[in-house]
Amino acid sequence: MRHTPGSYVIGPYLLLHQRAYRFTRGAVGRHVAGRPALLLHTVGRKTGQPRTTALVYARDGDDYVVVASYGGAPRHPAWFLNLEANPEVQVQVGRRHRPAHARVADAEERERLWELVNEENRGLARLFHRGVVGRYDVYQRHTRREIPVVILEPSDHE
Repeated sequence: MRHTPGSYVIGPYLLLHQRAYRFTRGAVGRHVAGRPALLLHTVGRKTGQPRTTALVYARDGDDYVVVASYGGAPRHPAWFLNLEANPEVQVQVGRRHRPAHARVADAEERERLWELVNEENRGLARLFHRGVVGRYDVYQRHTRREIPVVILEPSDHE
């Protein structure tokens, strides 16, 4: 896998964050580096076993929006492949679990949501990369694949 320079630093930090989020059952971990974070519970497409991934998210109305950036790697992350195989997932924010349906944003939605997720996850990208809004713009520069924007639509409408 081709790594972006920041992935060597952020990768271990994100793994530690995910472990703390899971270990405390959501008491710790609602934010990572100042950004809102959720736990996405999927079913492994090959194993059928439960899988959990911590992701930064943005809100679009009632929906959660996540990005399958994989740090700009040339292939999609495993969690994305899992939800393609089975789009019925669980979203955990803090201690609250919600069933949701995952779908990839269509072209029109992606354009609007791409701006939203980049604005929500700017980090230091603007300081180090000319012409970007946020981290996902930087990751997109590192890969030929179009990075998917995923909409997690809660199915327990309140």
